[in-house]
Amino acid sequence: MAGRPSPRLPGGEFARAVAVGAGRMLAEEWRASGPWRWMISGPRPDGFAIQPRDFRPADPDIGRAVLAGVFVLEGATLAVGARGDPWDRPSPSRAFAQALHGFEWLPHLMASGPEGAAEALRLVLDWRRLFGRWNSFAWSPEVMARRVHNLACFAPRLSARASEAETALIAADLARQARDLLFPGSSKTATRRYAAAAVAGATLRGKAGRRLLSNALDKLSPALDAAVSSDGEHASRRADVSLELLFDLQTLDEALIQRGQAAPDAIQRAIDRLAGAVRFFTLADGTLATFHGGRRRRPAYVAAARAQDEAGDRPTPGELGGYQRLDARKVQIVLDAGPPPGGPWGDTACAQPLGFELLVNGRRLFGGFGRDIEGGATVTVDQAGFARRLTGWPARVLGERLADADVAVDVQRHSAPDALWLDAAHHGWVRRHGLLHQRRLYLDLRLGEVRGEDRLTPTARAQGPDGRHFVPYALRFPLAEGVHALVSQDRRSVLLRLDGESGGWVLRNDALDVALEPHPRPGRPGVQMVLRGQRRADSGARVRWKLAPAAG
Repeated sequence: MAGRPSPRLPGGEFARAVAVGAGRMLAEEWRASGPWRWMISGPRPDGFAIQPRDFRPADPDIGRAVLAGVFVLEGATLAVGARGDPWDRPSPSRAFAQALHGFEWLPHLMASGPEGAAEALRLVLDWRRLFGRWNSFAWSPEVMARRVHNLACFAPRLSARASEAETALIAADLARQARDLLFPGSSKTATRRYAAAAVAGATLRGKAGRRLLSNALDKLSPALDAAVSSDGEHASRRADVSLELLFDLQTLDEALIQRGQAAPDAIQRAIDRLAGAVRFFTLADGTLATFHGGRRRRPAYVAAARAQDEAGDRPTPGELGGYQRLDARKVQIVLDAGPPPGGPWGDTACAQPLGFELLVNGRRLFGGFGRDIEGGATVTVDQAGFARRLTGWPARVLGERLADADVAVDVQRHSAPDALWLDAAHHGWVRRHGLLHQRRLYLDLRLGEVRGEDRLTPTARAQGPDGRHFVPYALRFPLAEGVHALVSQDRRSVLLRLDGESGGWVLRNDALDVALEPHPRPGRPGVQMVLRGQRRADSGARVRWKLAPAAG
């Protein structure tokens, strides 16, 4: 199977940034205008018709912390005191602020009991007082989609504690924000914006809810077909993005059932495809693979989505989109055998073709960290990556996406009674050095060991005078948290041990040098095992390695 290269930014990076920036500015000016606010203000809803179910697991302990005045979101903490105001002070990080204004605390607070519901009502009304009118941050599509989803799921319960006037205000606010989500915007945010608006439409009673639901569903179906491929791979190529969209669609499907409606075919297809993708990317430790900036997520969080998967007992396929998976009793490997995502989904793309994550005995041993090639379990050549990341003003407008990652990737899968193996190659080094990176991963099912071979094969471009220069190369294995490594005296093997385990694993190799190095970006935690060498470009290079359980 061959992966398609990511498209270059049409018209050049600067011109693209100018066009996107100008369009975004005009859109924000229009959305902040009086005419647009009037257009999305009616018709007014007649309260709430149903109470949708959010299948994401809520944590009452997080809710009790909020009751005590402590917000813990996205790894940051803001202490405001009991019944304090989180809206009138700076947030500790942008990610925290996005979660705060996205009402990500609301499910946890509602799960903490009647006191939590009363505090949630107070916080929602206080937010409305300060941010009920359009604001470039609080009303940004990414933030508002989460707020609308959370409010739609819990507003009916909040209304049980609210006055009639407060209930009318909350319902009107929900309708107004949901209508704003239907404004044309980035294809990256389209599916979650339209899904949130549809959940809100299903929640609201009367003509306002019916019209909103119909408009949202009309927009959602084509957006899903564009974002989710026929084999289930999301355009972002991130497992956690697939998981979050699956949660949203599960909520919408259940809300439509409450309304007595069948979900459109496009939604049902997307649910089935995304469920298959989440099943594929769920690793032996219950978390997700983390390619292209993805997040692992807690096992209980992943399991909550999989519990709704009626096909959850089906065998996991060996390949999905541009990914390949090899499974044995003690070893599990997921290989990225596709090009980095491009376009609007490329802002978290990693330039790590043929990188892989590997688990032993249900625990991570190797896994990528960082966004550039130096942070992935793959081969680097000549200290520099093959893809350039946007910087400066274009990056602020378009995101720090890869600017020229035109990487063709090829992979072939093989099987035998006692073995599975992959032969893969990528062309990222051809343009600069005339070298093709070829990788073989061989999983011995009987012995439970992995044998790898990485080649830098000269192409015709490396056979001329330009191929006589020497190039350094490195094969990197980022060690997962809790993995300790010891290099042997002859530097031909490395003993790897995981916290709490008495045994270990040995990686043997024929590289010229082996070293343990810190994360390639200063100040970031993490250790890499690096196998290095240097050869002339026209002669190529080869590194063989084997990972097997330590004897005894």
